Parts: sequence; C-alpha cells; structure tokens
Amino acid sequence: MPIHDWSHVEAGIFHDFHHAWIEEIKRSLNTGLLPDDFYALAEQQSGPFGPDVLTLQTSEKSGTTAETDVDRENIDGPAAGNVLLAPPTVSLTAEADLEFYRRKQNMVAVRHVSGDEIVAVVEIISRGNKSSNLAMRALIDKAAELLFQGVHLLLIDLHSPGPRDPGGIHATLWNEMTAQVYPLPEKPLTLVAYEASPIGATRAYVQPMAVGDLLPDMPLFLRPGAHIALPLQPTYDLAFAAIPKRWRRVIDN
Repeated sequence: MPIHDWSHVEAGIFHDFHHAWIEEIKRSLNTGLLPDDFYALAEQQSGPFGPDVLTLQTSEKSGTTAETDVDRENIDGPAAGNVLLAPPTVSLTAEADLEFYRRKQNMVAVRHVSGDEIVAVVEIISRGNKSSNLAMRALIDKAAELLFQGVHLLLIDLHSPGPRDPGGIHATLWNEMTAQVYPLPEKPLTLVAYEASPIGATRAYVQPMAVGDLLPDMPLFLRPGAHIALPLQPTYDLAFAAIPKRWRRVIDN
C-alpha cells in the first residue's frame, strides 16, 4: 500500500506504527537478508544514541567484536548473495569529503554493550524528532556523529518538512556536516542512505517521496561499496496491518 498521510492522526498512533515497523525491519534483516556474521537488534541504547535498528558484526571465531576495517574485501556466509557491490539506483546522490569537519569534532567510538561492532543504523524519523529545536539538534548530532565514526546510516522520514528542516531532513543534516546547500527536492518526504567512510568521501543516496508513493527498496551499507537492499514496502505493509482497524480507517481516509 502507498505511503499514508500520517498528519491525519496524533503522534502516538505513528509512534505505535513506528515500533511495529522497526520490528518488521529487524525481522527481515535477521531472516536471510544479512550475511551470517551480521545481525540486527531493535532499539538498543548505545552510548548517547538510541537508534531504531542496529546492524552489528560479530567475530565468527570468538563471538566478540570483529576488529576488521570498514573496507575489508569480503563478506562471507550463506546470505552473502544478498550483498550488492554495484552502486544503488536512486534519484539523487551527493558526495562530500568530511575529513575537515571530522577533525573539528572530539569523537568517541560507539560500541554495542555486548562488545560487537555497530556497522549500520536504521532510523525512522518521528514527529517528536521535529517538535523542538532541542529535539532536532539531538537528531542531527546523533546522525552526524554516527557518520563521522564510519557507521552507515539509513534515515526514513515520512513527515513533511517543517520550520526546523525546511528543505527536508537530508538537507538539514548535509548542511550541518558540510556547509553545502542541498537543492530543494521535488517531493517532501525523504529516504536517504549514507555510505560512511572514515578515510574518504561520505556519500548520500537520496530518494524523495510523497504521500501516495510506493516505498522502494533502499540500500543499507555494511561496508563502503557493499550494501543490501532493505525491503521497505513489505515491512511497511506488515506494520500497517497491525494497527487497530479504528485508526487504519482514519489514516486511509
């Protein structure tokens, strides 16, 4: 089913859907999309961050942190066939060398409490993330620090731009990190996958969306140059089906 207009319902209804969608995304990652040495966890607290879905890598031999470079050559396991090496196909891309900005930050590496290495994060933007200057600042700071640390990021924003992100969430984050002005997209909603690199250019793969559009698969990077295609539409449909009928009727109208 196409993207709904979530402004028809109060924030708490989207919050309930948000949690269901997180679970469906996590389930899809853990049931065949990810190679065997990767796994996803929902809503784990890691340092100052509270991402929606974490994708982590574990050492096959020891079960502890895999101390490998982000540009390692191989991703092994039966599910490795899902890993795509060709660049993603999306409407817009942007690239920036963030090394200058990275040096201006005092960064702390973020690890999951189990000791396993975070390699990617999926974040579904809520209305609350845009509700105040403080909330927006926390979101932008969190996203920027993940990218500066080499953690790949997928942002899903199904809420129209507001006074705190007039050009959309990607334009706000990109300007904060690079001081570059990103062109105003033709559609108001945003899907954006970031291919982070601690030693080179960080790339953004941007897909503008609108209410009524069907969600495409989006790249979720596991290392620079290698990603899986995350099925957003099937997971969205499953999550929406779990909303009480009373609220589905309101949202559908």
